[in-house]
Amino acid sequence: MSEAAAVRPQAPGRPHGTGAPPTGTPGAPDRGPERFIARAAAVTAGLTVAGALFGLVRDQLVAGCFGAGGDTDAFLVAWTVPEFASTLLIEDAMALVMVPAFSMALARRADLARRTGPGGDGPQNRLGPDPVGALLARTAPRLTLALAGCAALLAVAAPVVVRTLAPGLADPALAVDCTRLTSVTVFTFGIAGYCSAALRAHRRFVPPAAIYVAYNAGILAMTATLHGRWGVRAAAAGVAVGSLCMVLVQLPTLCKQLPRWPRKPRRLSGPRALLPSAVPGVALPVLAPVALFAVARQAQVLAERNIGSSLPPGAISHLNYAQKVAQVPMVLSLMVCTVTFPLVARAMADGDTDGARRRIERDLTLAGTVVLLGAAYVVALAPSITELLFRRGAFTAGDTAATASVMRVYALGLLGHSLAGALVRPFFSAARPTWFPAAAMGAGLCLTVAAGVLAAPRWGVHGIAAANALGITVTAAMLLHGLRTRLVAVDVRRITAGLARLVLAAAAATAAGWAVSGLPASATAAAAAGAVVVPAAFAAAALAVRAPEVPSLLATVKQRLCHAR
Repeated sequence: MSEAAAVRPQAPGRPHGTGAPPTGTPGAPDRGPERFIARAAAVTAGLTVAGALFGLVRDQLVAGCFGAGGDTDAFLVAWTVPEFASTLLIEDAMALVMVPAFSMALARRADLARRTGPGGDGPQNRLGPDPVGALLARTAPRLTLALAGCAALLAVAAPVVVRTLAPGLADPALAVDCTRLTSVTVFTFGIAGYCSAALRAHRRFVPPAAIYVAYNAGILAMTATLHGRWGVRAAAAGVAVGSLCMVLVQLPTLCKQLPRWPRKPRRLSGPRALLPSAVPGVALPVLAPVALFAVARQAQVLAERNIGSSLPPGAISHLNYAQKVAQVPMVLSLMVCTVTFPLVARAMADGDTDGARRRIERDLTLAGTVVLLGAAYVVALAPSITELLFRRGAFTAGDTAATASVMRVYALGLLGHSLAGALVRPFFSAARPTWFPAAAMGAGLCLTVAAGVLAAPRWGVHGIAAANALGITVTAAMLLHGLRTRLVAVDVRRITAGLARLVLAAAAATAAGWAVSGLPASATAAAAAGAVVVPAAFAAAALAVRAPEVPSLLATVKQRLCHAR
C-alpha cells in the first residue's frame, strides 16, 4: 500500500486534523476507520516481519561468525545501549509522549481552522503560529542538543558502563570498544523516534515501519564485509551505521508532511484567548513519568545481563538469542496497537472516552490472540526453530539445545509483555501526566530482580527467563486493574475471561505442535509442519471454547481468500 492510498479515519461530520472534509454517506455506518486500521496494520505488520527476518539473519550472521562465547558476550553488553535506546527513544517514551502531542496539535489545528472559517486567513495568520509547526519548533532543537550530549557522555563513560552492566565479563576492553561504537544510537535513535511519532500522528505508517529493515540492513552490510578485519567490532560499527539509516528512510516523507519551519509569529489580530491552547508543548511533568516507565521496562534487560555475567561464558548469548526469537510474536501482536494509538490519543483529546474504551478492549483481545498463537508455536517447536536459524558455523549443538530450552521458558511471559505494551498506551494518551505505569513497571522490575538473583545460582539462565516472565506478568495485571480504576472503565472481567479462553486454545495448540515436532527428520520439515498444525489446532480450540475475536478473524481470512480467487 502506498502512502497516498492510506485512508484517514474520521467520524462523519468531524473534520480531520488536516482539515479534510468528511466522507461517506450520511446515515450509513462509517467503516472507513476499520478499513484504515486493517490496511495500515497489515502493511505495518508486513514491514515489521521483514525487519524481524532481517534481524534473524543478522543474529545468524553474528552467531555464525563469532559463536556464543566471550566475544559475543562483549558485543551483547554493548548491544544493551541500542536496546535501551530503542525502548526509550523509539518504541516507548518518545512515541508515548510525541504521538499524543502531535495528535493534540492536529486537533487544535482543526479547531482553529473551523473558527477562522473557510474564507479566513488560516490559523497561522489570524491566531498565531500553526500548532504543529509550533510544537516542532519547541521540541526539535532542544531534543537534538540533549541527544547529542548524552551520546558523547556515554562514549566517554563506556568503561564505567561496562563495569556496571557486566562486572564479571571475561573481556571488558572489547566491550568498551563496542560500547563506544554503539553510543551513537542514543542520538540517531532519538531522531528516528521523533520522526516516527510525527509520521504516525499524521497517519503515515509505512516509513516508521520500515526503520528496522534499514537498521538491520546496515548491520548486515558492515558485519559481512568487515568481520574478518575488525572482529565483533564490525557488528558494533554496523549498529551505528544502521541507526543512521533509520533516520534517512523517514526523512523524505517527513519533510513533505510537516509544515515549514515556523518563523516568529505575527502580531495577533484574533482572540488572544485561543493562543495558549493553539500552541501545545511537551512539559517535563508529562515527559518524566513516560521516561521512567521506559527506563524501568528496559532495566529488566540490564538486570538479566548483570545477573547472567556471573554465569559461565555464553549464558548471556543464549538468553539473547532466545529472547530475539521469542519476542517476534509479541512485536507482531502490538502492530494493531501501534496503528490505533494515534486514534486512541485523538479520542482522548476529543473527550471520547467511550470510543477509546471500545478500541482498547478490542486491541487487547487481538494482541492476546496473536501473541498466544505465536507463543504456542515457539514453545512447541523451539528446538527446530533454533536449529533452523542458528545451527551453523561457531554455533554448536550445545548452544542450540541451551537456547531452545531458555526460549521455552521465556515464552511463558510473552502474553504479559504484549499486554503491558498495549495497556500503557492509553495511560499516556490522557492530557494529564500519570505515574501509575512507572510504578507498576517498577514493581515488576523489583520482582524480576529478586526472583532472578534467587533462581540463577540454581537454574542458571532458565531461572533468569522465568523471573522475567513472572515480573512482566505482574506488571500487566497491575496495568489492567489501574486502567479501569484510574482512566477508562474497561470491562476487566470480560477481558480476563476472553484471555483465559485464548490461553486454553494456546495450550491445546502447543500440545498438538509438540506431538508433531519430533516426527519429521529435519528441522525445516518440523518447523513447516508446526506452522500448519499449531494454527489449525489453535483455531479449532478457540472456536470450541468460544474465544473472542477468533470467529470474526477467521471469517475475515476466509473472505480475503475468496476474493483472492
